[in-house]
Amino acid sequence: MTLTILQKEDITPIIKKQVHDLFKVLNADINQWDIEEVLSQGNEFICACCWEDEKLVGMASLATYKAISGYKGMVEDVVVSEAFRGQGLGRKLMERLIAESQNLHLSEILLFSGHHRKPAIALYKSLGFNLKNSGLYTLKL
Repeated sequence: MTLTILQKEDITPIIKKQVHDLFKVLNADINQWDIEEVLSQGNEFICACCWEDEKLVGMASLATYKAISGYKGMVEDVVVSEAFRGQGLGRKLMERLIAESQNLHLSEILLFSGHHRKPAIALYKSLGFNLKNSGLYTLKL
């Protein structure tokens, strides 16, 4: 297993397809953005990837932003291929994002998870994340 941070210059047609296919495991209903666009200059985005024999088997990303309340990161799109679950890859990916966040001196890391995702919630809690007493509202544009 190899853990890397995906850079725009690393993107090949094969990697682009692997990212697309793995994301579908997370949510097949979402219309995906092109990974090259997501990694474009000006978009503060970190994508940690786990590889097995040059095959993408897990990924987790962190979008960073600055607000008056601090320099923050939002964890997005944590997914491990079904065949590789239960091996601690989700933990390794999250630990890598936490380390990257510390290197950037972020003040806070946020994440949202569906209440039905019990294993993911257990992982996040074991890493020190706490449920925030707030509501999430969304407006689709």
